Amino acid sequence: MNRKHLASLLSIGILLFLFSLPAVSQKALDAIVKRGEIRIGTTGNQPPYSMKSKTGELMGYEVDLAKALATSMGVKLKLVEMPFSELAGAVKSGKIDAIMSGMTITPERNLSMLFAGPYIISGKSMLTKSNKVAAFNADTGASGKKYKIVSLKGSTSEEFVKNVMSKHENITVDNYNDAVNMVISDRADAMVADKPICVITLMKNQGKDLVTTEQPLTIEPIGMALPAGDAQFLNLVTNYLSTLQISGILPALEKKWFNDGSWMLNVE
Repeated sequence: MNRKHLASLLSIGILLFLFSLPAVSQKALDAIVKRGEIRIGTTGNQPPYSMKSKTGELMGYEVDLAKALATSMGVKLKLVEMPFSELAGAVKSGKIDAIMSGMTITPERNLSMLFAGPYIISGKSMLTKSNKVAAFNADTGASGKKYKIVSLKGSTSEEFVKNVMSKHENITVDNYNDAVNMVISDRADAMVADKPICVITLMKNQGKDLVTTEQPLTIEPIGMALPAGDAQFLNLVTNYLSTLQISGILPALEKKWFNDGSWMLNVE
């Protein structure tokens, strides 16, 4: 086979690859502009990223960020609540346009979705009761004792428990309220979640003997998940996130939701 024939075959192969890209490619942004609305998926139960106020409205760091992003794009915002484990499938099927729900940017997720960000850096922490800390610290793994560890279904916290705490029983739930209640009622020995969620849980449940690790166990970038193949959508969101950072809006939101706990007075 000469070079001319090889070049022709390579060109045909590239064309076949381009035609085989997902149908959603380059369509998400066009659909958002035409309908004048962006649909962003969230659990609505991951403080301080998202949670319900006493009046039943969604509030939180990513809720405010989503509002700022929609305003920048000149479209209305529709927040779609669903379990964390269903979010990725919803963005791939086109049910929602993007995900903002404390989602860690991982190589596995990046194989099927695009990510804008990160807009915050988090890490895994463990929430437990103070009377169980000594037992956890003394356990070298040789005792064979199995603890019940609860985490959010479909999250990197679940993967962390499977990979790092594999000898223990991994219990998964659809929302953090259930997980926290299991720890408080001793139905679980500990919860693994993002550090901000563990810290906020302590602040919301004072007097219930809860403690969390001082330093995060991992370092994880949190970003906005977008449909695969829509480079224009990714480019637009990336530019707007950069603008929000430069303008000081992102730092202000981080201070409001991660450093100032006054908003907790309005949480249901």
